[in-house]
Amino acid sequence: MNATTTLDRPSSRTATAWKTTLIAIPIVTLALLLWLRQLEVNALRQRTVSSYGTVPEFVLLNQDGKNFGSAQLRGKIWIADFIYTTCPGPCPMISTRMSELQKPLKKTDVHLVSFSVDPAKDNGFKLAVSDGGDEKGIPVHSTRMTLVDRHGAIRGYYDAAEPDAVTKLVADTTHLLREQPGEKATR
Repeated sequence: MNATTTLDRPSSRTATAWKTTLIAIPIVTLALLLWLRQLEVNALRQRTVSSYGTVPEFVLLNQDGKNFGSAQLRGKIWIADFIYTTCPGPCPMISTRMSELQKPLKKTDVHLVSFSVDPAKDNGFKLAVSDGGDEKGIPVHSTRMTLVDRHGAIRGYYDAAEPDAVTKLVADTTHLLREQPGEKATR
């Protein structure tokens, strides 16, 4: 009987060691992930958002047939996309990405602006657009969304086709909101 009792003790110690290890692994993993996340947040805080030139003055017609242009956006941070309503290609996906921005930017004064693409006119946002000369005769345009600061400077391009486009855009927009504080939205 003594031999049996002696064998149970090492087995009990081994079981306790395994239980401790199994509990410690998730805790250590969580701590490591939180530490890495904090490093990423600190790196995002310290980076700068580039500038790619200035949006030219423009006046277009809005959905109500009234003039809308750079004057209405002056002093505001805004995000633009370029779509058209009969688009058989990427426009629905681009519009979905823009709608994904509404929730994280809800309590800010950031404006979301969608421009209908007219390939017969110049595109002052420095994004590619064709004359609609593909075999089907439909306009070909950029899938990028554009971030513009309160001074009308283009601060970033984000390809809506990329899975992390919204995440990057929200991060850079948040950075601009800290860099260029403005009024809080009263929606």
